[in-house]
Amino acid sequence: MIVYTDGSGKTGNYVYVIPEKKIVKLFQKRGITNNEAEYLGVATALKEIRNKNIRLFSDSQLIVNQLNRKYKIKEPRLKTLAEQVWKLCENRNVEFTWIPREKNKAGHILG
Repeated sequence: MIVYTDGSGKTGNYVYVIPEKKIVKLFQKRGITNNEAEYLGVATALKEIRNKNIRLFSDSQLIVNQLNRKYKIKEPRLKTLAEQVWKLCENRNVEFTWIPREKNKAGHILG
């Protein structure tokens, strides 16, 4: 299954999109950073989607590289969110892939 995620700390919005099923889910949480919003988009998608095989696209190089364990996570709040995401990936095949913003179907929702 293909999933696109995005987040905006400025608005507190985060979203995930499943184009194949024409599903768009938008959420809001005030008082979060942009990176937290990005992580919440990923975590929420993984919580709600039951598929075992997911290819998740994000335009956040930081989040994708942290979740792929290429970058260390120094910020405690982001580390907690990453650990939640990794837990949601257990017993599943989840691939995190970076894409440019203009190709992110979820990014078009947030503007």
